[in-house]
Amino acid sequence: MKNNMGFTDKIIRIMAAILFGILYVSGTVSGVLGIILLILGVIFIATSVLNFCPLYTIFGISTCKTEK
Repeated sequence: MKNNMGFTDKIIRIMAAILFGILYVSGTVSGVLGIILLILGVIFIATSVLNFCPLYTIFGISTCKTEK
């Protein structure tokens, strides 16, 4: 597994995951949409911790800075 996520990408994903959690806990979003957002938030946290996004490899994207 090669790293393909940069620092900014990780921060944005973590902030989105926190926002999804807050929206669910506060009751702003509930039901099926709330569950979907929670699952998406968990995925965002996992990919941020691993520095790897499987969709990026499929589309050939890398936000990670390369060393020269």
